[in-house]
This record gives sequence, C-alpha cells and structure tokens, in this order.
Amino acid sequence: MAMREIKIHSGSFPRISSLSCLYAGFCALALFFFPANDARGAQDCGRGVVLRLSAPLSTQGSLLLADVHSATPLAQVHGEWDSREVTFWREGQRGDVWRALVGVDLEKAAGDFPLKITAQPPEGEPVNCEANVAVRAGHFPTESLHVEKQFVEPDPEQAKRVEEEGQRLHKIFDTVTPERLWRGRFRVPLNGVTTGGNFGRRRILNGEPRSPHTGVDFPAPTGTPVHASQRGRVVLAEPLFFSGNTVIVDHGLGVYTLYAHLSEISVKPGDLVDPSAVLGKVGATGRVTGPHLHWGLTVNKARVNALQIVKLLRE
Repeated sequence: MAMREIKIHSGSFPRISSLSCLYAGFCALALFFFPANDARGAQDCGRGVVLRLSAPLSTQGSLLLADVHSATPLAQVHGEWDSREVTFWREGQRGDVWRALVGVDLEKAAGDFPLKITAQPPEGEPVNCEANVAVRAGHFPTESLHVEKQFVEPDPEQAKRVEEEGQRLHKIFDTVTPERLWRGRFRVPLNGVTTGGNFGRRRILNGEPRSPHTGVDFPAPTGTPVHASQRGRVVLAEPLFFSGNTVIVDHGLGVYTLYAHLSEISVKPGDLVDPSAVLGKVGATGRVTGPHLHWGLTVNKARVNALQIVKLLRE
C-alpha cells in the first residue's frame, strides 16, 4: 500500500489583505499557494491512480479537497478519514476524476491520522492508497462576552430544551444524503460581503468558559437578506434556544450549512432551494450581543470554517 505523509500544522503567516482574516489560526492561505493540481501534494497509488490533497498545510477546523485522478475511468472511489466514510463524487462523465471534501474538526485532537482511499476500476482488483495527515492545534484566541443570564445558566425547562435540540442536530448531521445537490461554487450568504470573523474563538460568557465558536460571524443590520450559499434542501427552519431563528441546508454528501440568529425565516423544511435563494433576514435572536449572521459549515460531522469552502470549490 502506497503511503505519503501530508503535514497539517498551525503557524504564523503574513497578513494578506485579500483574505482579511479576522480569526486566528490557518486561514486558507495554503489554498492559494498550493492548488488542488499541485504535484507537490500528489501520491502515486499505482496502476495509473494518483491521489492529491488541495494543501499540505492546514489546522483544526480546516477543509481539504481530495482529488483522485486515474489514467482510465474508475467505477467508484471510497474513502475513510477520522473513522468516518468520506464520500467521493465523480467530476464530469468520464470517471477518471473523483473528488471529496475532508473536514478536520475544530476540536480534532492533535496527532497523525490516515486518509485511506479505495479506487475500483470497472474490472480487476481495487487500488488502495493512504496518506498520513498530521494534525496540529489551531491556537485560537479567547474573548470574554456578557450575555443574558439564561444563556449561561438555563433553568431546568430550558436545559431540557437545549438537550433535545442538541440531539436533533446530531441526528441531522449524522445523515449523509448520497446525492450531491450542489452545483458549482459556494458563496458567502450576504451580498457584497467576502470576509467574516470569530471562527474557532474560545469564549468566556459571563465569566464562565464555554465551547469554541463553530461558525463565521458577519455583522450586518437587522433585515439584511440572507442567501443560500449553494443549492440544497432545507432540513431545519425554526427557532432554537442558543442560535435563535435557524435554517440548516443539506447540500448532499454530508455537507450542511447553518444560518443562525435570523430575524425572519423565509423557507420551510423540505424546500429545495437554488443558489442565492433568500432563506431569511439577519437578526439578533438567541444568544447574541448584537445583530449578525452566524454561518456554520459541517462536513461529514466535522465543524469547519465555512469560508474555506468558498475558496476551495472554484468550479
């Protein structure tokens, strides 16, 4: 079995105004410096099959694109990362290029973890390949905020609601729709906006440490239209305790986007929405300190920086 080590680590990078990174840690710089077709990230798997990763550098909460190229068409490609199945899709009609998104969860422990693939030709034995991914800590900053007491010390009824909502969300993200619903590039959900902040920040609320911030925040006036980042099916559209009025869109293959703290919701579960469809409006519902959109991305249950899918999927 062929094997190659792909280093994933944190580090200091110069400020680049085109990225306007407002959060600490790796900020998709490698996606610019090491595109998906960069031979430096290529692993020869044998029999004309090559595995490439979009970047040799990453960190907790990052997103990678895995490309499998073959000299002859493949019938199927399967992958496994972090004890979870990685779903590949065929790019084009020939079957000689397959792709998958690989998410490194925001709280993924540091260490070495293999990305394994199995490429199945139309005839003959499958081709197995493995890349070792070394994960390093993201070193996100900490901030202190003051919010309403109920969002730090919920009463028994509110605590029960939080638990039930958490179970529902886990069930949603555990579901992998086998069809790829999105087509083309993802977009930032607000018109005229290209950057956001706060992803990964460790928060102290009313003096108590809380879980890291899993989304990207976009401050905007209440009532600003919020658009779907790509084509998909609405699987949740309702008020939640912490995230307020919330919409979740299933884009297929384990890819979900979340839109939180809305003042209004304009869709309902089951709706198939096109790219840029209006899902609702910016608001300040739930646990907030002011009006903004919280935009989250989950890929195969890994919570990753949503801005990276905009940079990564360029076609």
